[in-house]
Amino acid sequence: MTATKNEYVASLPMILDEVEVQRVERVSPSFVRIELAGPGLAECGTAGPLYDQRMKVVFPNAAGNLPSFADMNESWWDTWMQIPEEERGSMRTYTIRDLAGSGAGSRLVVDIVVHEPGEHSGPGNEWALRAQPGDRLIVLAPRRGHEFGGIEWSPGTATRLLLAGDETAVPAIRGVLRDLPADATGAAFVEVPSAEDIQRDVVAPEGVEVTWLPRGDAPRGASLHAAVIAWLTGTAETAPAVGDDEVDPDLWETPVHSSSGEQVAEATRVPMADGPYAGLYAWIAGESKVVTGLRRRLVNDLGIDRGQVAFMGYWREGVAMRS
Repeated sequence: MTATKNEYVASLPMILDEVEVQRVERVSPSFVRIELAGPGLAECGTAGPLYDQRMKVVFPNAAGNLPSFADMNESWWDTWMQIPEEERGSMRTYTIRDLAGSGAGSRLVVDIVVHEPGEHSGPGNEWALRAQPGDRLIVLAPRRGHEFGGIEWSPGTATRLLLAGDETAVPAIRGVLRDLPADATGAAFVEVPSAEDIQRDVVAPEGVEVTWLPRGDAPRGASLHAAVIAWLTGTAETAPAVGDDEVDPDLWETPVHSSSGEQVAEATRVPMADGPYAGLYAWIAGESKVVTGLRRRLVNDLGIDRGQVAFMGYWREGVAMRS
């Protein structure tokens, strides 16, 4: 039974439904593009631009089965989480790349970062590598006309924009660049595993320069850190060493939220007075150690106000991520 056949689920301010894979494309060595369809997606959408809109996916359990929400009620999350993951299936977070079509023909497109299976191969990677049309998933996605959350891009009054991220942030950076106003100015730096992973269909306003940084054999984050600091200060520098104990396991520091409990504002706060970082808004996402190093440099050393920067640890190398 699909989720939409439950009256409680149908009344939720989000879409919680079973969808079917319509198309699978290995667009590059590190990206698999999945196109999903289902009648529930007819209501998928937001009141404004998608930007970096997140959603959640529930992958089948070890036996290949999806959970049933036929008897779901207000306690569904706690009940579901009490079931062992190998039985309930795994939930992971992704960025919506595109919404296409309309009505019964609506489709949701997601890019999943993949690598060769190994010790740290998670459920999303394992599923995407063998995905084919007809496979089924459950999605939790924004329902048009309802508040869903999941968009961090919030530049406020900024006049200069900085985006930086690794391969896991590519869909979000692409979405933000696509939805920026035509007169936006700034820069985007994107580190990807190889030159083959550069997505040449990414478009940006004329005033926003997009720089792709193929990693190759360089340490993760080295090119990204150097490029960001050079753009801000005029001088490139080596990325600092960040110890395991220095990384917030839930790293998510935005102007309005702090995973570490710092004082936050009610909205993005961009200083407009004279100063090297006046008018700047920065959005930085990717591997948590890399993001931690950049946050330390920008906020602690350069003195950039935390109210004008969003730092998000999308994942942590060597650690299985939660939902």
